[in-house]
Amino acid sequence: MLAGHRTWIFENKPAIISSSAIGGPFEANGPLSDDFDLLHADLWLKQDSYEKAHRVLLEEACQKAIEKAGLQKEQIQFFLGGDLINQITPTSFALRTMGTPYLGLFGACSTSMEGLALGAYLVNTSGAKYLMTGASSHNAAVEKQFRYPTEYGGQKPPTAQWTVTGAGVALLSDQGNGPRVTSATVGRVIDMGLSDPFNMGGAMAPAAVDTIEAHFKERNIDPSYYDLIVTGDLGSIGHEVSLQLLKKHGVKINESQYKDCGMMIYKKGQPVLAGASGPGCSATVVYGHLLNSMKKGELNKILVVATGALLSPLSFQQKETIPCIAHAVSIESDMVP
Repeated sequence: MLAGHRTWIFENKPAIISSSAIGGPFEANGPLSDDFDLLHADLWLKQDSYEKAHRVLLEEACQKAIEKAGLQKEQIQFFLGGDLINQITPTSFALRTMGTPYLGLFGACSTSMEGLALGAYLVNTSGAKYLMTGASSHNAAVEKQFRYPTEYGGQKPPTAQWTVTGAGVALLSDQGNGPRVTSATVGRVIDMGLSDPFNMGGAMAPAAVDTIEAHFKERNIDPSYYDLIVTGDLGSIGHEVSLQLLKKHGVKINESQYKDCGMMIYKKGQPVLAGASGPGCSATVVYGHLLNSMKKGELNKILVVATGALLSPLSFQQKETIPCIAHAVSIESDMVP
């Protein structure tokens, strides 16, 4: 099951039997709006704080995925997930409603694939029959914590990214129909000495490249094995940096085959600067748009490399540099032999 130093091969190929994606008003105006199960018209979601609205996003995503699978929440044995807010309280408070055995994760914006990798490991080894994993973020809540409250109206540089308001979850099982999780490569913490919280893409790009290289080496496959290789939220800056690094390291990836969730979820003209970010970015794009594309037969094999910047407001105030990580998970259509 272990290939090389940090790649798992899942012999039993856990199935993603359902998934869901919930978004906010900015996501509703983007090109992937049809792939969301529910889109909200404002950021408040009838709550009195953005953090409470954040919690509701995940509650709704969980409820929708369970409903689509034809299950009851009592049948879900574990939930693995997290977010960016202090002590991942939106996720923990949402699980207060769910009542499901819960393992909270913090991988920053890499949490979606950290959860999918660990969840697939559990299901693959008969540690669970039905397991749910997901990640979420809320633009106003995250910006308030990590940068400036939106009400402040602070000017942002062109390297900055727009935090996605959204939640995406996947429901895994040891049997059933749906795309299969076939392998995962666990990331290492990479710190290149960058410290600008308005340039997350540039900081995370080396971590993405490190994990991509390890994945191909340890699985002994070529990038052409996949129809699509997609990073989590490098945005336009990080995407370009990662392409340059991949070429420098001799990894031959066709540029048309290599995309970024942070460049897919919003359209030209939306004021998102370098693109999207947040744990909800890769979670909603993968568990909404990309899985839908696989079910339509448009994609058969994809590699998702979710990226995360492991900083905190405190570490920034103490002038620490930004350690980053990326986790890769391969998903293949259940129609592929």
